[in-house]
Amino acid sequence: MNENTRVRRTKKRKLRKRVFFLLIPMMVVFVGVCYAGYLYAKAGSVLDASYMNHGRDKSDLRDEVVDPGKDNISILIVGVDASNVRNNKNNSRSDTLMLATLNKEEESVKMVSIPRDSYVYIPKVGYKTKINHAHAYGGVPATIETVEKLMDIPVDYYVKLNFNAFIEVVNAVDGIQYNVPYEIYEQNSKDKARAIHLMPGKQKLNGEEALALARTRKYDSDIERGKRQQEIIKTVIKKAISLDSVLKFDNIIEAVGSNMTTNMTFDEMKSLISYGTGKGSLAFKTYTLEGHDYQPEGTYYWQLDQVALNKTKKMLQQHLELNTTATADGSTGEASLDIDDNNNTY
Repeated sequence: MNENTRVRRTKKRKLRKRVFFLLIPMMVVFVGVCYAGYLYAKAGSVLDASYMNHGRDKSDLRDEVVDPGKDNISILIVGVDASNVRNNKNNSRSDTLMLATLNKEEESVKMVSIPRDSYVYIPKVGYKTKINHAHAYGGVPATIETVEKLMDIPVDYYVKLNFNAFIEVVNAVDGIQYNVPYEIYEQNSKDKARAIHLMPGKQKLNGEEALALARTRKYDSDIERGKRQQEIIKTVIKKAISLDSVLKFDNIIEAVGSNMTTNMTFDEMKSLISYGTGKGSLAFKTYTLEGHDYQPEGTYYWQLDQVALNKTKKMLQQHLELNTTATADGSTGEASLDIDDNNNTY
């Protein structure tokens, strides 16, 4: 083999390497774009199928329809205990109620957990009882009406989820790491008694186990239960938005969409992406309504502390920048979700 032939072959090998190393990133980008396009189309299809506004275009406490792309908004999260085993799809009580306010300029979220046994006035029936009964009496509309009456702020959007959504999302992200505070025996989503057994300590929980821990209130109180639910939800969110879960978005979308109803359109949901992706990180703070045990005639209720409730209402009104002259912060306990090591919060 002469020198010219060797030179030509060496040049060809170098050219093939260059082409190869150019093609790899191009293929990665192409696959990424295709996957993103697929997820976008699937999310639109699945989430559009979850849309249900119950004939309510806006809150009666709003003068105009809000635009989440530019306005401060509120979202009521309703977790229901409906199941095929209980055959209570149309008259289930709410197991979890969380009211979140979002401030566009601050890129911040304040989320208040409303204990399920809170003794409140329910407009649908015209008397006071546990707030979780509102859903059984009149579904989402009655629940929204009750929360608006209680908190004196408009509920712009709602998201209603059943237990299966929580279980499937946790399973879709391959479980979560969580520090179980104590040993528990709890029923599963099929109402099988003592089906879930957890020992104290940090461990990986699957969907059924995470739900059992979130639901149990045998070992502490409804207030601690609400705080625990907030922490578990934040843990799930952190796992879901991590890079490790990118290829699981398909399953996450499917899990949420098939177990959710909401009056938020897909376009409105997309506008929330700006939170935390604009000028800074998303500040996420959680609160719980204070009160005390109240047990007239043998029925247990959570009697809300009126002073603390008023402070919380003013705090949320200020966060939504509604017409109010209040200056009190109204905190009843807060926490932040750290997403990275740079003191950013979500």
